[in-house]
Amino acid sequence: MSEKDTIESQAEESAVSADSPESISGESGAGDSAGISDDKAADEIGAEHGAEGDGEAESGEQSEEPNWKDMYARMLADFDNYRKRVSRDREELVKFAASETVKDMLVTADNLGLALAQAKDQEDSFVKGVKLAYDSFLKALKDHGAEPFDSVGMELDPNRHEAIATLPSADFAEGLISTEVKKGWMLNGRLLRAAQVVVSSGPAQ
Repeated sequence: MSEKDTIESQAEESAVSADSPESISGESGAGDSAGISDDKAADEIGAEHGAEGDGEAESGEQSEEPNWKDMYARMLADFDNYRKRVSRDREELVKFAASETVKDMLVTADNLGLALAQAKDQEDSFVKGVKLAYDSFLKALKDHGAEPFDSVGMELDPNRHEAIATLPSADFAEGLISTEVKKGWMLNGRLLRAAQVVVSSGPAQ
């Protein structure tokens, strides 16, 4: 065989081996293996992201969970304040429910006081009887929380006194109460009736 024929024979063998099924399947298998590896990596990345997402969702749910213990404590505190307020209001209602009735009864106390002040003979048996009735009446009012207060010689207090006149006085300095026309009364520590008074303007000029 000539050298030319030998070279041609070798070229044909190389071409046949390149087109053989084994060569083709080898290249295809390598491609499939690379594709499977890429899909597996993608699945692992997706799983990691999914796990992170689930963790964030669980964390969000836990942060939105209400503090039942704190809410219960606040509810108990509000209820206790409400109970105390209702109890206080009920006590005040009992204390001052009869305020209007007691105020109407003060007219009788005023009249008895004026009658005793105008009596000329304090030792008269009739006058003593009126004084006894007057003292008993004052005691009954005191038992219900009503008591009079004195105003003569004190400074004028707009919260307790009602000035009806201003007159000169040799006994009291200017601005002091010189005369008590009608006594003031308190009911359980609260003003029931203001005193009607005359205020001194100082010594007469």
